Amino acid sequence: MQTQGDAGTAHAGGEHWERLAPGVVRRRLPGWDATVGAIAGADGVLVVDTGSSLRDGVEIRREVQELFGLPVTHIALTHPHFDHVLGTAAFSGVQVYAAVGTEELLAREREELRHDAVRHGMEPDTAAEAVDLLVLPHHPVSGEVTVDLGGGRRVLLANIGPGHTAHDLAALVAGEREVVFCGDVVEESGEPQAGPDALPHAWPAALDRLLSLGGDDALYVPGHGAVVDAAFVRAQRDALAERFGVS
Repeated sequence: MQTQGDAGTAHAGGEHWERLAPGVVRRRLPGWDATVGAIAGADGVLVVDTGSSLRDGVEIRREVQELFGLPVTHIALTHPHFDHVLGTAAFSGVQVYAAVGTEELLAREREELRHDAVRHGMEPDTAAEAVDLLVLPHHPVSGEVTVDLGGGRRVLLANIGPGHTAHDLAALVAGEREVVFCGDVVEESGEPQAGPDALPHAWPAALDRLLSLGGDDALYVPGHGAVVDAAFVRAQRDALAERFGVS
């Protein structure tokens, strides 16, 4: 079995994963450039987001298990968009966390989720399969929840929204340099996307909460794009405030 410090040195799929800290990795998936994270403890691994299809989910689960020699035991969904949630059914028996209200939204808007995936270029049969098998979150997060992965590794899940959606969740990993998985409240590879479910007036405040969570020295992992620092997040916060006419 590999230790947390061995993350990123494994073969068999490890070339896809960027090592951020001991036992903390992330991958940028092809297609929509969505980020997936993985955080290993002594007893298991928490995966942040699951990709856009069952195929994505199967590949992520296999590669993470090869990287760490540990089972995936927990999933944190940063928000309820197709490219971040539709791989969840590949992780049978795993405990799934999301911001409060995500379960109800996904149950109510399955058809809209399928339509959105197809509209963005997914094959209709692939989208339909993933939506038909969609796994709803088991654990709603209304404030903050700590997930214990064993061996002293704990992950703080924080409901920082609304902002990019009404249901935005961040994951904080403590360490010599903290790592914050931001979901799409932060984007680096393009302008932040404000779709019909965004709450623009609240988005800058969500980024303020994110910055208070991670602090000035943390690594911030956007939902799309390269890892950034607090200065980037703060600049994006100010740009969004100007764009949407809020303070």
